[in-house]
Amino acid sequence: MSESEVAVQSQRYRVGYALEPKKVTTFLQQSLLDYAKQYGIDLVQIDPTTSLPEQGPFHCIIQKLHTEYWKKHLHEFSAKHPNTVIIDPPELVDRLHNRVSMLESVTHLQISPENATIGVPKQVVVNEPKAFNFDAIEELGLRFPVIAKPLVADGTAGSHELRLVFDRDGVNALTTPMVLQEFVNHGGVVFKIYVAGQRVICVKRKSLADISEEKLRTLKGSMPFSRVSNLSEDGGGGAVEKAEMPPQSLIDELARALREALGLNLFNVDVIRDGKDRRRYLVIDINYFPGYAKLPSYEPFFTNFLLDIVQHTKTA
Repeated sequence: MSESEVAVQSQRYRVGYALEPKKVTTFLQQSLLDYAKQYGIDLVQIDPTTSLPEQGPFHCIIQKLHTEYWKKHLHEFSAKHPNTVIIDPPELVDRLHNRVSMLESVTHLQISPENATIGVPKQVVVNEPKAFNFDAIEELGLRFPVIAKPLVADGTAGSHELRLVFDRDGVNALTTPMVLQEFVNHGGVVFKIYVAGQRVICVKRKSLADISEEKLRTLKGSMPFSRVSNLSEDGGGGAVEKAEMPPQSLIDELARALREALGLNLFNVDVIRDGKDRRRYLVIDINYFPGYAKLPSYEPFFTNFLLDIVQHTKTA
């Protein structure tokens, strides 16, 4: 170990975390606590019902709580302790809780990756499914099938209940405000780009399987995603290992541009590649503070991000 590394580790940093109990269990694993401690970072659990100043001091706070009480609590603390970095401000995180405002940031990105395009699927909001004006679908150039996603994306179980809708009857049967999104065959693979500040990693995961045009013409109403995989011979998983990753330049450029546009440090981006045009990439979802623990070697990935934050703050 070099002298500079010893000097860095002689300084200890207190990073508070305010997370739901389930998130604490999945994310704050002992391996992360131990790894961070080796590099001078003490991860300290915050009680959101108790005064923050009494629990400090903190060099940084990472958080994913949504109550109005907590937001007010955190805002007051930040105003009095401006040197404590808040990862991330709740008012910026809130933009990702709506599937329309979530993707609006992508449409305004000024990036042009080599030999590729980045966009978002066509989509329309359905506030009252039974009184929906179907002219809106035709005006946008949308055609069935479409993906129906709850408008609110707040991480609850209900926000993940997605359906594939095949016709007008399927739309009329919806019961909550939804977003109808363009369905694109994409080889059964989704590319998940995890961002933690300037740290970026992309992994590929099984996604909705391709469905043939012939099969689509025979389907009526709607179907939950859990059953859609049964419509494909390989179930959507066979292509994952063979799938070519997007160009690294595209991954890095998209991550950087979204980090700046959203003003956030912790998020992941779900990207698909159009099965009919391999140069066309579509951002279909953005999630705040995703499951980093699912990544290989997430301990150094996240610890290095925290070091970037606290050491930059110290020298700024």
